[in-house]
Amino acid sequence: MTQNRTLSLRLTAAVAAAALLALAGCATPAVGPTASADLLPTQGNAVSGTVQFVQLGGAVRVSGTVKGLQPNAEVGFHIHEKGDCSSGDGMSAGGHFNPLNTKHGHAGEPAVHAGDLPSLRADATGTATFSAELRGIAVGSGTTDVVGRGLIVHRDKDDFVTQPTGNSGPRLACAVIVKR
Repeated sequence: MTQNRTLSLRLTAAVAAAALLALAGCATPAVGPTASADLLPTQGNAVSGTVQFVQLGGAVRVSGTVKGLQPNAEVGFHIHEKGDCSSGDGMSAGGHFNPLNTKHGHAGEPAVHAGDLPSLRADATGTATFSAELRGIAVGSGTTDVVGRGLIVHRDKDDFVTQPTGNSGPRLACAVIVKR
């Protein structure tokens, strides 16, 4: 009888462990396509960094590090319509990526530009490290696909009110978002 009870307890523990693993798997969205962007300074600036885009089900994790910012500053950060950084000032990247013809605003709010990203907040050394999961953009397919678009770091804080740009000022760094 003791042997049967021990076997029963082991079986119950194994079933419980399998159920927990199955539930944990359901809670974690599948990782889909990825992309990245290597930010290079525009003429006369020193801002640079690397940003990753990872499709997680219906959201995209945008994460990375940007260096060379004004210490303790908050600056605008946006996906732009063109993957073109050929001009010295970053203007060749065009305006904000806005395929659904919506207003400029805070990332994550309903009906804002697909290119609206959370502002970057630099620490005392001028470095911003960030990670955000955003809906309204995609990696690798669809109308809101960010692959092949421009990524811009601006000089000024985004006011999230001025249309269509947020009054974020000159472009300090530019990158083309590339599928990996």
